[in-house]
Amino acid sequence: MTGSATRPEGLSAYVAVTAAYWAFMLTDGALRMLVLLHFHTLGFSPVQLAYLFVLYEIAGVVTNLGAGWIAARFGLTSTLYAGLGLQVLALLALAQLDPAWAVGVSVIYVMLVQGASGVAKDLAKMSSKSAVKLLAPTEDGGLFRWVALLTGSKNMVKGLGFLLGAGLLATVGFVLAVLGMAAILFVILLAVLVAMPAGLPKGRKGAKFSEIFSRSANVNWLSAARVFLFGARDVWFVVGIPIYFYMVLSDGTTESKRTAFFLIGIFMAVWVILYGLVQANAPRILRANTRSVPELLASARRWAWGLALVPAVLTAAASAASGPEIWLTISIVIGLLAFGAIFAVNSSLHSYLILTFTKAERVTMDVGFYYMANAGGRLAGTLLSGLAYQLGGLPLMLGVATVMVALSAVMVGFLKPQH
Repeated sequence: MTGSATRPEGLSAYVAVTAAYWAFMLTDGALRMLVLLHFHTLGFSPVQLAYLFVLYEIAGVVTNLGAGWIAARFGLTSTLYAGLGLQVLALLALAQLDPAWAVGVSVIYVMLVQGASGVAKDLAKMSSKSAVKLLAPTEDGGLFRWVALLTGSKNMVKGLGFLLGAGLLATVGFVLAVLGMAAILFVILLAVLVAMPAGLPKGRKGAKFSEIFSRSANVNWLSAARVFLFGARDVWFVVGIPIYFYMVLSDGTTESKRTAFFLIGIFMAVWVILYGLVQANAPRILRANTRSVPELLASARRWAWGLALVPAVLTAAASAASGPEIWLTISIVIGLLAFGAIFAVNSSLHSYLILTFTKAERVTMDVGFYYMANAGGRLAGTLLSGLAYQLGGLPLMLGVATVMVALSAVMVGFLKPQH
């Protein structure tokens, strides 16, 4: 049923899945910024802040392994609804956090809630990405266009979520912000439950859990590349850069803290929106409708090595600076925006290639395995982000990112055209 999107019910299902995914990612982006900035102001160290997101990423690794089988067994809509519902519960639980709790208790509690949110995110993500393989038209590069539109628009929405989270923290505070997002997401869940059209498979009873492990060399190499690609992003994105900007922008006064929240939120939002915009237009940038899979594989290798140059240059700049100088901060901003644009093309190529390499009958399995690798990369990047920044500041953090991008490029080099 790969070409089912040419039928009205297929297109309607794609629109419904995309809308639900947008709503989820808006709250996901806002929640990440809320948690990061709120607990930084409470005095958490970079490593403690990284711990808050560790279970979120571990949950992603485990969830993606099981989610592919669950979707194959019970249907894609079941995992999509479960992801939205679990995120509502996670937001409600986070609102119960008591500022009077000891730091250790707060860290453990938020880690558990973030773990539930990580499960929710990857249930929704796997469902949405798998749906594209089943619903997109196969002619004229339709698959690449549809997956690029879904992932690109999702990241633009998540970027708005970063801005929303920072803005809500600075205006209504942590608890009201979290409760408000829970209420909105619950309404959207109800709307999707009522309005979801036909067009997605209902599952097959004979699906075996052992099928989640791929026997395709291309799927395995691409998954390995994904580990290092997203690890390279999150090693600076999760903790290091937001905390560096906060140090530069805030002098400790209430007004400067609020200003720092807004400016950090704006930067993170602009970065993710730019990333999503480039991702959505990657098929046009790469002229994918006129190029074969072998040609796109060659492009993937070139773009991967091109990405490695950006953190390498930033590492040299950070090593040459004596501290958070103005020229360095400006260089970091420009360099990370460039990194985002090139990273978006790499990510979009990966998302297309995984759907090209998999077969319709095991798409949820291979996509789940692939996004397990994605979550593994985010986990490694999250841990290294706090640790590298605390041990070696910007130079070490950016140096680790450079090495990880280079390793991703090496893995992409092993991909071969598939008949």
